[in-house]
Amino acid sequence: MIRYDALEALPVRGALPALHDALEGHGTAVLVAPPGTGKTTLVPLALAGLLGEGPARRVVVAEPRRIAARAAARRMAWLLGEKPGASVGYTVRGERVVGRHTRVEVVTTGVLLQRLQRDQELTGVDTVVLDECHERHLDADTTAAFLWDVRQALRPELRLVAASATTDAQGWARLLGGAPVVEARGVSYPVEVVWAPPARPVRPPHGMRVDPALLAHVASVVRRALAERDGDVLCFLPGVGEIARVAGQLSGLGDVEVLQVHGRAPAAVQDAVLSPGERRRVVLATSVAESSLTVPGVRVVVDAGLAREPRVDHGRGLSALTTVRASVAAARQRAGRAGREAPGAVYRCWTEAEDARLPRFPAPEIKVADLTAFALQAACWGDPDASGLALLDPPPGGAMAAARAVLTAVGAVDAAGRATERGVRLSRLGVHPRLGRALLDAGASGAVAEVVALIGEEPPREYGDDLASALRAARRGGDAYGARWRAEVRRLRAAATPAAGLAGGPGDVVVDGAGGAPGATDVPAGGAEGAAAEAVAGGAVGRANAGHRRAGGGGVKGDVPFGGEDGIVGLVAALAFPERVARKDGGSYLMVSGTRAELAEGSGLRGAPWIAVAVADRPVGKGHARVRLGAVVDEATARLAAGALLTERDEVHWAGGDVVARRVERLGAVELSVGPPADAAPGLVRDALLEGLRQEGFGLLRWSADARVLRQRLAFLRLHLGEPWPDVSDEALHARVDEWLEPELGRARRRADLARIDAGQALARLLPWASGEAARLDELAPERITVPSGSRIRIDYGDPGQPVLAVKVQEMFGLERSPEIAGVPLLVHLLSPAGRPAAVTADLASFWRDGYKGVRAELRGRYPKHPWPEDPATAEPTRHTKARLGRESAPGS
Repeated sequence: MIRYDALEALPVRGALPALHDALEGHGTAVLVAPPGTGKTTLVPLALAGLLGEGPARRVVVAEPRRIAARAAARRMAWLLGEKPGASVGYTVRGERVVGRHTRVEVVTTGVLLQRLQRDQELTGVDTVVLDECHERHLDADTTAAFLWDVRQALRPELRLVAASATTDAQGWARLLGGAPVVEARGVSYPVEVVWAPPARPVRPPHGMRVDPALLAHVASVVRRALAERDGDVLCFLPGVGEIARVAGQLSGLGDVEVLQVHGRAPAAVQDAVLSPGERRRVVLATSVAESSLTVPGVRVVVDAGLAREPRVDHGRGLSALTTVRASVAAARQRAGRAGREAPGAVYRCWTEAEDARLPRFPAPEIKVADLTAFALQAACWGDPDASGLALLDPPPGGAMAAARAVLTAVGAVDAAGRATERGVRLSRLGVHPRLGRALLDAGASGAVAEVVALIGEEPPREYGDDLASALRAARRGGDAYGARWRAEVRRLRAAATPAAGLAGGPGDVVVDGAGGAPGATDVPAGGAEGAAAEAVAGGAVGRANAGHRRAGGGGVKGDVPFGGEDGIVGLVAALAFPERVARKDGGSYLMVSGTRAELAEGSGLRGAPWIAVAVADRPVGKGHARVRLGAVVDEATARLAAGALLTERDEVHWAGGDVVARRVERLGAVELSVGPPADAAPGLVRDALLEGLRQEGFGLLRWSADARVLRQRLAFLRLHLGEPWPDVSDEALHARVDEWLEPELGRARRRADLARIDAGQALARLLPWASGEAARLDELAPERITVPSGSRIRIDYGDPGQPVLAVKVQEMFGLERSPEIAGVPLLVHLLSPAGRPAAVTADLASFWRDGYKGVRAELRGRYPKHPWPEDPATAEPTRHTKARLGRESAPGS
């Protein structure tokens, strides 16, 4: 029996006429309804005609999370006085509760995405409601784009509703072809905001780490809220680990029940949270409780102000969830939970000043997440670069290029980016394409599906970081994780059979789209993209290895290089993440991608010569990764999985001050063996010599005094006259090394050969011979200049800005102006008769007029044999003493 009293109490009922009109007139609509108004439960029932109004239609409701999909279906069934599976059913990964007469089906966005790939027309579906679209999950954005394609090209009668409590309504309206925006007014009870920051500053979140001091503060705020307010308390924390820590700190609350709600929580716990409790409750929840779920009895919200979002570490080739500050929209959603049933309060564990600096909305996953699964979905849809998809935000070009490289390597797409038959099969396995590759190529029977499920459903931390040990714990475990893991294993075994992946129709296994935990979606990018793609191409897909049997579909099955079940565990991890195969190197491990990784204290993997890293993150203040989940492998498995990165070649480098040549076998960045080369190629030797010149400078060549002066003269001309005179800086000489240092460099084999190269002769090749300007070198930048005494004095070009002429004072008598070269006055260093500095001037006329008197007074008593005329500007220049002058000027001399 329909519970009309409960339905009448839902405020969204008042918006139903406008919603019906929008869909009748336009076929699409954006529904904006505050939390608690009934948009998730009443609207689908009304659109399906289950409330006695309007024609009977089949409605599919897409929710971002499994827990929300189950809860919404159960709530709608309760409103109808039925059980799930009658008029209202649901489908999530590994669970389908749908009957012949089901008119409203609630699914996860991943399930709907898979259904669209199998049946683009969505046969039999009249209306699709995309709920909580503001969360901007990648599956949801992709599903919306595909649905718009279907409506435009195949089924213009398909009705679409984008629904959310807080969203960019106008953006979604534009995306859905100018859809009308329908707003529902809710019964909003006032929610008092209490600012409750920690007394002392806490460290900001980094990666998955949250300062324990903040969590202790959150626990104290929960205790404070229990003392100050009535009703249940809903506390928002970023993840399962933080929930467990705060729960431990809330022990001893007396008659207060503490519940933990997250995506991994047992169904019984989830059901208990969504039902009124017999005693007061504290519900510790992740962002799963922000929307879709109504937790009855809540009057107080405690918000830690943190959220988890995917991020890609391009430099290290790691991708995982990371902890960030919650957005304004998320904080508003969370606060609204306190005012759904009565006036309430929200305790925000940050300052009011910090609140103004929060981001407005959470980052769209398409901007920050790994896009390999998205790119495969787009390719299977027929739009490999996603350029034709109606998306609120386009995918970043670099992330898409990295995704396509991996997909090409695993054979999921062809050279044009179109999905292959193998790609279609990978897309329907319901796991990340990397795990799909491991599932198909290692064989889907026995432990293989178990390991893939273990990585995809990342196990609890207490299982440890050793995949083999975690597998045994999952098999033993009677906990909620073990039950979910076993269901996923059954699903994977069925999905991986050759017929299941490509057949369509109702017999298909229904699965979530991208699937998997963050560890399952770790796709290298940035510095590790090329290695990732090449490594994925290697191993069982790209190489036939003698001694290993090939399974149907091109996989390795049965014989594995590393024996026993532990060998299978390692093989699966290595096939999924070949660029993260790592060898022990000192106190850490070096991955074949070049990233270093470290094991945690007490790790079950410690001491293993080789490991395959399935999940990793980067600790605070560390430049390398930390292994969170991995498996022991041997070298043969490493060679098999990352075979495309296996090379054997001569490596010639400049090391220890000379050319060093060796024959090296490498697996990516990991050096396997070293030996002497047969005969190093001249090109490699030349590159090593250039490396030496870059490291140690052109001083390795033979620089005579004339060669050094030539370089200084050219630097002077380049500075003051520019082209065509060459730039002779180190950077410029390296850039033009082919022009001036050949063929001498081509004949050199070691450091000693460089020391025999005449740098001056080589440098002369850069002179502007073609234009004829080279002939003017001695005119424009002479080595020597004739001074009034007749002496030819060398010019010092050490400072190209102003060369120096060092000359005795007496030799410059009679010269009124400072000499110039190329229009630049020389800086004259006037010397005493003994060659010691007496004065420096660039303006000789000014010196004769003002400075000479002081020099004359100081030096003529010290050098009486030399002339010191009172008027040097008119005196005869000389390089001799007065006595010699007299003899030379005497009659007959």
